[in-house]
Amino acid sequence: MNRRDFIKQSALTTAGTMLIPHFLKAYEAQAMGGLDTSNGKILVIVQLSGGNDGLNTVVPYRNDIYYRERPTIAIRSEKVLPLNDEIGLHPAMSPLKALYDDGLVTVINNVGYPNPDRSHFRSMDIWQTASDSDNYLRTGWVGRFLDAACAGKEQQPFRTIEVDDTLSLALKGSQLNGLAVLDPKKLYNQTRSGFTAKLSQEHHDDHESVAYLYKTLAETVSSAEYVYSKAKIQSSSTTYPNHELGNRLRTVSQMIQSGVGTSVYYVSISGFDTHINQPGQQERLLGQYAEAVGAFMTDLKLIGRQNDVLLMTFSEFGRRVKQNASNGTDHGTANNVFLIGGGMPSRRVLNEAPNLTKLTDGDLTYSVDFRQIYATLLRDYLKADDTAILGRKFESLKIV
Repeated sequence: MNRRDFIKQSALTTAGTMLIPHFLKAYEAQAMGGLDTSNGKILVIVQLSGGNDGLNTVVPYRNDIYYRERPTIAIRSEKVLPLNDEIGLHPAMSPLKALYDDGLVTVINNVGYPNPDRSHFRSMDIWQTASDSDNYLRTGWVGRFLDAACAGKEQQPFRTIEVDDTLSLALKGSQLNGLAVLDPKKLYNQTRSGFTAKLSQEHHDDHESVAYLYKTLAETVSSAEYVYSKAKIQSSSTTYPNHELGNRLRTVSQMIQSGVGTSVYYVSISGFDTHINQPGQQERLLGQYAEAVGAFMTDLKLIGRQNDVLLMTFSEFGRRVKQNASNGTDHGTANNVFLIGGGMPSRRVLNEAPNLTKLTDGDLTYSVDFRQIYATLLRDYLKADDTAILGRKFESLKIV
């Protein structure tokens, strides 16, 4: 195999699924132990991809405008799970309501950013990179956290893990990428495939780009071996729902219990782009989300880690206030964010309910910049330099 073929094949892989030859042990001299876990806190990010309808998730059940603008898809007030006198949860989210009643959930309303973009891809890029809407970045905010955490230390991609077979922009740094791991055993076996044995016979390091690729591959094979050797030690005793999000949060719990030295986990569930016949689709997805998170928090409580793990849930944008002609909703702007667990005080509804009398072009007007949440979690929870990671200072929220 010549260098051109190697680069071509390598370019088709991701940092978490690269096939890595054994000869790269020269790059693996660093030990995989001795990880600085800072204050021992772990952040788990759950992304609701597609633009979840926040108004039917955290429902303004006493607002006449809400029912006027959504005559067929609004959640009936008697079915809402009340959080306070103004808003409540979708009835499919009873496991989350139980966590709220236990003081484990904070709801943040009206989260967005200036000059919002209604494109799925662009808005997701903005959320994942923490950029302004008119600025394009090649690194993600979690990836930059990884760069900072490993600066001057061992290169440890497993410090941030996405439970998937591809890596999101959020976990890509300028010096180091996080690790994409859907199945630790499968990834471990991939790094020892026949392809890697063949590749190992034709190692060239006289070109900077090739050397970088081999170094990245080496970091991945080391991390794959480390995560597999750790994760196979433990299995969860909690029963998780048998669907995508349930299985992925079970994997996160297993790695936490096994002592994998990861500070940030990233998980996503898709399907929230509900332009047509929204009620049934969203009910199913929110039910899956709530039961998976409920099982995950139960698991953490059983192992005594509920106060060490904070779960944050977001979606790239909300939906329009007015329903469309197809019994659904179209792309909107501001949305809600959930923070669950983490041992933080005063779990509650943090701020005001959406103001449906002061819309911006028919959309909710944001009052909390999502980067304020990132900054607060980086600085006060993960004990990282939020200003360096986000590029500037954002006002802190009283959530930690």
